[in-house]
Amino acid sequence: MTVAPDFFDTEPRNWRVRLAVSVEVMRELSRSTDPQEMYAVFARRMEQLFPVSRHLTISRRGLRNPEYRVARYSLWNAPVNPWKESHRLPVHHGGLLSELLYSDQPRVIDGLTLHPEDPANEYLAGQRSLLAIPHFENGIAQNMVIVTRDDIETFPRERVADLVLLSNLFARATQTLVLSQAVKEAFDGLDYELRSIAEMQKSLLPAEKPNVPGLDVAVHYQTAKRAGGDYYDFFPLPNDRLGVLIADASGHGAPAAVLMAVAHSIAHTRSEPPQRPGEFLTYMNAHLTRRYTRPTGSFMTAFYAVFDPPNGTISYASAGHNPPRLLRSADGFKLVLNRAQKLPLGIKADEVYLEQSLTLLPGDQVVLFTDGVIEAVNTDGDVFGSARIDEELETRLPTAGALLRAILASHGLFTAGTTAADDRTLVVVKRV
Repeated sequence: MTVAPDFFDTEPRNWRVRLAVSVEVMRELSRSTDPQEMYAVFARRMEQLFPVSRHLTISRRGLRNPEYRVARYSLWNAPVNPWKESHRLPVHHGGLLSELLYSDQPRVIDGLTLHPEDPANEYLAGQRSLLAIPHFENGIAQNMVIVTRDDIETFPRERVADLVLLSNLFARATQTLVLSQAVKEAFDGLDYELRSIAEMQKSLLPAEKPNVPGLDVAVHYQTAKRAGGDYYDFFPLPNDRLGVLIADASGHGAPAAVLMAVAHSIAHTRSEPPQRPGEFLTYMNAHLTRRYTRPTGSFMTAFYAVFDPPNGTISYASAGHNPPRLLRSADGFKLVLNRAQKLPLGIKADEVYLEQSLTLLPGDQVVLFTDGVIEAVNTDGDVFGSARIDEELETRLPTAGALLRAILASHGLFTAGTTAADDRTLVVVKRV
């Protein structure tokens, strides 16, 4: 290790030695990830650069003049972490240290003397020279470093300005590390909460695909974050029918997930099965609007369809949701299910949702999706769009699962190199 020059030595020194020592100190400090560890490294290195008899740090944070708290003292046998154990730090009232701290100025004292009743005697008794270095926050010396020596006139005033600058830069770096650590802890806590929300949210989704004679169903569900606002659900109905709900809550993350959970609760606590799409969305909207969405301004798009294989029909209603696509197997004709559009759920309490019906023949396929699928962009900023879903529909794949995989493959190729900005849900239903 390079021999450290004394910072207070005013005689000309080898600049290369000083530079080498500075580089060593900065390199070691850059490896610190904990503020307490960083301070220990800095204190040890500074002892090499300018050895002193004693040093202590005092603080006025959360106190009033003339109170001060001793945060660090070089003669303590067991150092206290001031960021995590402030309750263990002694608080004093008045005296020299209080005067120095509340002056907001650096100061050099030669021939130090203390009044017998000054609380600073506990820390500075027998010392003859003192240097006080304020650490500023918002223009105020919230903290101050006090260093002392046994001899008088040992702190050359021409070096004090450099030391004030160096010490304050270190204090700012330490504070930045403290803040970044606090941000990381907050983020970890938030991430844990979001993971928990995501797990609870997944438990609300269907545990398995429905088994309804005459229907083949495939599903893909992916949140952009830990928790999301996309929602799909299946409702087995009498006479071998199946209700399929797909919805998208406004916003992202936890707020959207909460709205999704509320919608799930409303859908599953009604006394009657949702056999009529228009009536079901009208019921959902009334409860969401009157009890939940009005104070927050949130809303939810939704599309609900009842598949009736025995009678060869599909009936549906839409609350501002992206229209699903239907492919006729007989002639390859594509239909956009957009004939029953009304406002999203949660906007107007007395909105009445109408429904449409059409035939559903063997081999016909319906693709339902949320806007996270069709609004996804590639690295050039182009939008995936619904036309690419239509292209995969035209391939007339034999199963719902095969069509779902084809759409996902096309989607994955298109969005390669990008990060999902929204939740993505796909439901494919084929009459077999």
